[in-house]
Amino acid sequence: MDRRIGVHVSIAGGIDRGIERAIELGCSTVQMFSHNPRGWGLGSRKQEEIVRFKALKKTYDIFPVFIHTSYLINLATSSHELLRKSVAMVIEELNIADQIDAEYVILHTGSASGDDPRSARGRAIGTLKRIADAGRWKAGLLLENTAGERGDVTSRIHDLAEIMEQVPQGLIAGICLDTCHAFAAGYDISTGKGIDALAREISGKCGRDALRLVHLNDAKKPLGSGVDRHEHIGEGMIGKKSFRLFVKHAFFSRIPLVLETPKITVDDDRRNLSTVRKLTGKGGF
Repeated sequence: MDRRIGVHVSIAGGIDRGIERAIELGCSTVQMFSHNPRGWGLGSRKQEEIVRFKALKKTYDIFPVFIHTSYLINLATSSHELLRKSVAMVIEELNIADQIDAEYVILHTGSASGDDPRSARGRAIGTLKRIADAGRWKAGLLLENTAGERGDVTSRIHDLAEIMEQVPQGLIAGICLDTCHAFAAGYDISTGKGIDALAREISGKCGRDALRLVHLNDAKKPLGSGVDRHEHIGEGMIGKKSFRLFVKHAFFSRIPLVLETPKITVDDDRRNLSTVRKLTGKGGF
């Protein structure tokens, strides 16, 4: 199968417009929010939008489709009200994913918010167990690594592995690796040696088949900065040469790539996609 490459797209105008935008960019996979990620309101999705989304997905072979959950979700919080709202939102995101035949839902588990990270991660595990008991979905949940900012509970691969090991099978389908986050958290993927080490760690702690998606993003800040700031591919601290090594590495070479690079102009997605296609040997758009 050819390498699946896509971007995070806007759903302004309807969720079906999101997949239209992916098609216009020549994407073979896509990521989107299902609603405004900075609000708790989900809004409504018209049946015709859902039908059209599914038809376009099938016709143009857009696969996999990834739904990224709201930024407000925090399954590690000690606040009962925030936790209640977060659980309801994760469940609804999974319901939406099933409605549109999306394969995966991507989740940042949350922040310790001043608490001990291990205790907070334990709360996230307990909460995910509750969600696993609440239903069954075709879409699988992917846990994303974070950048090591204050309060992060999943910036290390072993943190993700700990959660996966303790949540009942059937809910969590694997992990999503964000290259900017990994670099910010101290994984030196600017070198072949560092890329090898990260591949071994993911394989050893999470399993060879756990990695389902790579968010391919360059980093504005230095290695180990703990700062989540994405940059255009090849223009940040990781660099084009390192990305060429990364995307061609045996462990990562068949994993779908989704770009979350800055969108300053309408041509930014095309430019970044063209760069990545050249790095993977697929040519420009």
